[in-house]
Amino acid sequence: MGLPLTCFFIVFSYLFIFSAAAELAPALFVFGDSLVDVGNNNHLKLSLVKADFPHNGVDFPWKKPTGRFCNGKNAADFLVTGFYAEKLGFPSAPPYLSLISKPNHTNASFVAGVSFASGGAGIFDGTDGILKQALTLKKQVRYYAAVQEALVQELGSAGAQEHLSKSIFAFVIGSNDILGYHGSDSKTRNRTTPQQFVDSMAATLKEELKWVIIGTFLKTIYNLGARKFAMVGVGAVGCCPSQRKKKSTEECNEEANYLSVKYNEQLKSLLQKLKTELKGMSYSYFDTYNVLLNLIQKPDSYGFKEVKAACCGLGDLNADFPCLPIATYCSNRKDHVFWDLYHPTEAAASVLVQNLVDGTEEYTFPMNVRQLAAAAA
Repeated sequence: MGLPLTCFFIVFSYLFIFSAAAELAPALFVFGDSLVDVGNNNHLKLSLVKADFPHNGVDFPWKKPTGRFCNGKNAADFLVTGFYAEKLGFPSAPPYLSLISKPNHTNASFVAGVSFASGGAGIFDGTDGILKQALTLKKQVRYYAAVQEALVQELGSAGAQEHLSKSIFAFVIGSNDILGYHGSDSKTRNRTTPQQFVDSMAATLKEELKWVIIGTFLKTIYNLGARKFAMVGVGAVGCCPSQRKKKSTEECNEEANYLSVKYNEQLKSLLQKLKTELKGMSYSYFDTYNVLLNLIQKPDSYGFKEVKAACCGLGDLNADFPCLPIATYCSNRKDHVFWDLYHPTEAAASVLVQNLVDGTEEYTFPMNVRQLAAAAA
């Protein structure tokens, strides 16, 4: 009698946790760049921006490269884990291109969400002009429209609407635009002032967000369904190893950081405005910039020791070349904030997402992502 009763309680507890998790946020849809790419670029044959080779993935559960620009899990993985993924054995939101590239892709289900993020992507089309072939934000949103259509077929119009209205739509994008503008050979830099550039970034993002919400190409706002947005501000890009190495002092590049600050100000204003324009929209804005600065300026408080050099790479600060198979990588990866010349380590990504999901109003406002997920749709 004791064993069956024990099994009953285990099953009951599992179902209770599953139900609570599903009610909190039934799906996660991720849009963005290499900070949250979980393998889409693996399926772009011509792309030069890939992480499907060593030493990427050295700390991932199966110790192999997955397409993540990281030694292990990236921010997208921890965002899912922040709700329920590892506790219930769910995978991260899978890369969209991996699902549609399968022979039986017409049977693919997107009910639990999907990731459209692509290394090299930016808010502007052409951000990957030098790096070649990424899924632009515009293309990512078009793919989402196709996913929404599939969900309507699977769940019915009303079912899809209810499902999507409770889901989280995460945007992690903008760093490549700023790094591209700040590049010494940038044509855009010669044509526009920094303020004009960030104004244009915000305006472009507004149009893309409206496309997601209103669905001008395929569906109306209520049929397309996006309501809850987790908007991640651009970090202190001037402090990544690729920018520090340009300074003889190895200090942060404040010109690049200035662009991040100004863009984030525009993004916050945009979100406040959109909330008044778009009925039912709610959002969480995450101040990546200042949380990352905390890791860099007070590393001991977070368990870090190395804040300037990349763990994996070649040359000064391991930032002259990316983390290629011929590069060396550090043994103390949990001590490093940066994995390569641009991307955080798994340890740093974990700290950032902890603040995104459960952070205080100092860094997440008007609410954190857990509160966003729990808010009435």
